Amino acid sequence: MLEEFKKFALRGNVVDLAVGVIIGAAFGKIIESMVGDIFMPIIGMLTGGLDFSNYFLSFSKSVTATTLVEARKQGAVIAWGSFITICINFLIVAWILFLAIKGMNKLKKAEEAAPAAPAEPPADVKLLGEIRDLLAKR
Repeated sequence: MLEEFKKFALRGNVVDLAVGVIIGAAFGKIIESMVGDIFMPIIGMLTGGLDFSNYFLSFSKSVTATTLVEARKQGAVIAWGSFITICINFLIVAWILFLAIKGMNKLKKAEEAAPAAPAEPPADVKLLGEIRDLLAKR
């Protein structure tokens, strides 16, 4: 059973999937930082200081905080600003993946379109061709 597990775990597909998940998680953090540290401040600047991260709707009148972190300590809140930020993250990740896959498909098509040089026939096939040609001359 241990041998079967080794074969399963070390097959190319499983290893490729694991690498993809790890790279995807790291890529997600990069996009999250790009949205939170670059795009959202620009959106805030263009909208007159709008910052989605602290927008929330409280369920209790006891929530008097002005920041999301403090409001969560005081009671139940809907963090709709965080939701908008995560949606923007998703759209950016989806767009970048779309562009990356489109580029890879374009490269793949170009590679497939270029005809490969025909391989030189083996020596025995060459010899048989020469014999055929000699017999055809007679």
